[in-house]
Amino acid sequence: MTTSTDTIEYELTFLAREIPVEIKDVSPVKFRDIYLPESVEHPHLRIRQKGDSYEITKKVPVHNEDSSEQLEQTIPLEPAEFKALLKVSNKTLEKDRYLVKINGHSAEVDVIKGDLKGLVLIDFEFENEKQKAAFQPPACCLVDVTQEEFVAGGILAGKSYLDIESKLKTLNYYNIS
Repeated sequence: MTTSTDTIEYELTFLAREIPVEIKDVSPVKFRDIYLPESVEHPHLRIRQKGDSYEITKKVPVHNEDSSEQLEQTIPLEPAEFKALLKVSNKTLEKDRYLVKINGHSAEVDVIKGDLKGLVLIDFEFENEKQKAAFQPPACCLVDVTQEEFVAGGILAGKSYLDIESKLKTLNYYNIS
């Protein structure tokens, strides 16, 4: 029997200044995210293939527009269910995720693939608001983009690096593929 999970996620997202050295000896997990519905600019529902597992997740801010605290509801999927849902949307995002420690903090380094190649994001997750507030980003982080909607997965899905390049340049980010 599969069960769903509901969690509050405390998270900060940064554009990478450089690819962190911590990923050098780590094998990535390959992700494929498809966002639904395709007709919505920023869908909050996604189906995900993570290695050999599949899930459907709805992720929405807990407090209006504050993207640093999200309610995440996840239900595991069978491979056949995932395959059937693939037909619903072309809003796809592929990435290699490296799970590492950077300066003692758990980090998810997402190296985006395909048409968004050159974009690298680093997420830090926290147990509570106090830990999140006390966090000092390491040198490999360029700028906090947690509240920047254009780097949300549902908005990035289906776009190219050229589509977001001007916004990235205003934050002094340049392709680091």
